[in-house]
Amino acid sequence: MEESGKLAMAGGAFRRVPKTGVIFVMSEAQRQGFQRGRSDWTNLGQGQPETGALAKAPPRVETIEVCDDDHEYAPVTGLWDLRAAVADHYNRRYRRGMPSQYSAENVAISGGGRIALSRLAASLGSINLGHFLPDYTAYEELLDLFRFFNPIPILLDPNRHYTFTAPELESEIKGRGLSAILLSNPCNPTGKLVSSGELAQWLDRARRLDCAMIFDEFYSHYIWEGGQEAATAARFVEDVDRDPVVVVNGLTKSWRYPGWRVSWTLGPKEVIDRLASAGSFLDGGASRPLQRAAVPLLEDETTDAEIEAIGRRFDAKRAMMLTRLRAMGIAVDFEPQGTFYIWGDLSKLPPSLSEGMSFFRAALSRKVICVPGEFFDVNPGQRRAARYSRFKEYVRFSFGPSRRELETGLDRLEAMIQEATPAAEPVA
Repeated sequence: MEESGKLAMAGGAFRRVPKTGVIFVMSEAQRQGFQRGRSDWTNLGQGQPETGALAKAPPRVETIEVCDDDHEYAPVTGLWDLRAAVADHYNRRYRRGMPSQYSAENVAISGGGRIALSRLAASLGSINLGHFLPDYTAYEELLDLFRFFNPIPILLDPNRHYTFTAPELESEIKGRGLSAILLSNPCNPTGKLVSSGELAQWLDRARRLDCAMIFDEFYSHYIWEGGQEAATAARFVEDVDRDPVVVVNGLTKSWRYPGWRVSWTLGPKEVIDRLASAGSFLDGGASRPLQRAAVPLLEDETTDAEIEAIGRRFDAKRAMMLTRLRAMGIAVDFEPQGTFYIWGDLSKLPPSLSEGMSFFRAALSRKVICVPGEFFDVNPGQRRAARYSRFKEYVRFSFGPSRRELETGLDRLEAMIQEATPAAEPVA
């Protein structure tokens, strides 16, 4: 009794942190017997690309040398060599001939995308922060945990293919008093890309209205329209130390090394200094040997080969999944311009499968994992209590896994839908 009392008291000291999005989905799958490496399961849910060798891609890194210095802590902002390599990477690829260039002091390295975003959230002041709906599920807890700022949702219209114009952006900034906006580009889950001319117009408004734009660009090598240069806001920054533009990216998706947990934040030096202060108490810095091993991956020859290999493999998987899902009766009202996700509309399926959560549960029974759309209706602090989500009839499907795994999972989903579909009555 005494021991259980202690546990109860300890439990009362901590708030319950909900499992949202992919974390919830994977936990439920594990309850049904899912384990990594099991060939009888198909994971169309988790945001992870296939990490093995691709045709004509650079060889996968299989060994990492550990030096004597690697046993020490790395600087909170990252190893200087990697910071310089990241800055040079953006200058060479996107800022040739521009008078303002990024330097190592414009870069902070951190242990993964969530840590990078957490540092940014911890550094924000008492402001109104805009975020789009739908968007990345992990933003929900991130925007709730740090209470200094007020998160304000900005609704995107599926009937307009989630388009959001620069004049609309200006209206939101002025009307809601926004001092910063956070978004994934291309968008997770819809695959919508804010590209080229649109980005230039957005950044023009941001400069003029002094609204910080925080771009989560982790899918920047998965662009199916407009080319790679269309995918980064860094191309349209005029002054790297004055423009209110911050870019977050890393090895996780674009170089297909999610297990390394190496990411970077690119922005004005003043912002990087503040991230260093936040990182000193939040996480302490990224792995030193992995940072050193990351430097050669940013060379142009390696990056170009990886981008081309990703394009060949993943665009073919994208086309195959789009065709298969539509044939099953799952509508796709917007073909993804980026990412390795398809945002499927279930509303025309049989009633037992026409909502994301019921579809997810039924798919689990077939050993297939997907993510219900309502998780992308980001709701920090659950301020919209007992709400009806506009994305209740959607599911996010990932074409990150190998083609063989995708085909197996799609075969199972097709059989599931066919069994739930009433047989047509015979013609008299």
